[in-house]
Amino acid sequence: MDRRTAWRLLAALPLLPAAPRAMAQAPAILLIESYNADFEWDAGYRAALRERLEPAWRLVSFEMDTKRLPPERHAAMADQAWDTYLKLKPALVILGDDAALSLLHARLAATATPVVYLGINNNPRAYFDPGKVRNITGVLERPLVKRNVAELRKIVPAARRVLFLFDVSITSTVLFSEVFGGNQRQRIEGLEVDVKLLGGWRAWQAEILAARRNRYDAIYLGTYQAVRDDGTAPPPAMNILRWSSAHAQVPLFGLWDFFVGADKAVGGLVLDGRDQGMAAADIALRILGGATPGSIYPVTAQRGRFVFSRAQLARYRITLPPEIAAQARLLD
Repeated sequence: MDRRTAWRLLAALPLLPAAPRAMAQAPAILLIESYNADFEWDAGYRAALRERLEPAWRLVSFEMDTKRLPPERHAAMADQAWDTYLKLKPALVILGDDAALSLLHARLAATATPVVYLGINNNPRAYFDPGKVRNITGVLERPLVKRNVAELRKIVPAARRVLFLFDVSITSTVLFSEVFGGNQRQRIEGLEVDVKLLGGWRAWQAEILAARRNRYDAIYLGTYQAVRDDGTAPPPAMNILRWSSAHAQVPLFGLWDFFVGADKAVGGLVLDGRDQGMAAADIALRILGGATPGSIYPVTAQRGRFVFSRAQLARYRITLPPEIAAQARLLD
């Protein structure tokens, strides 16, 4: 190493700690997550937010953990989130999913802080009047239920009856109302569709094991993370998915990308958290650049993409039709 190169390296050494200090001095954005950091949906949108917003802005996260905590503790978690907001005094707040918006919109609407929501399944008007609340806007989430049923007719041509299985959570009850119109049985794209919301692990197991006997040709798995103990303690959330996959006697499909895998679901036309995070970051940057939230109409990030597991396709001897195979991402 020549002397000039050595001096350049030595001169650079004091600059190395500067990036963390710069991040600490950057204006804060508070992300209030309805769920928890290791939930795949949250991890996807949080990574996208960090990619787009940092290092110019410092993203600080608070986890309300409402999928794992019982409902009677949700209000206390909202109070803790509010305390975090008061101490942090962020330039902007991002609310992840319906629980955070439903529990915090009133307090935030009374401030001048701009708010961007993401992952909202309900109609935002169910929470606040956009005509009166001018500091909140964001990104809607609409699982592609009817499109999935339409595509299922191509993937499993013999299918006649389909079961949609959900836990009993805020997301599930909103989807049941908004997407299925509150109807437990209906016809979609010529298929008979049953929708069941189950709170307990024993009831969940029974539905999975009885699917073929009940003449279902496929199961679409909705949210399962809030399944509770009803006499038989459920395993951790991801193991509920794996157990369901291992014991299902009919193909198991999913509505979100992290449901798909060799020991999980076959696949489907899925959403992912990253798209939600990117769309929310775009809105946040517009607001931080001078736009008012009230001037930004809510958007729907629902492009969806086909994702399938090779192992699960082989297990059920499913051959994707050419028009789906051409655009599908295949795992494992």
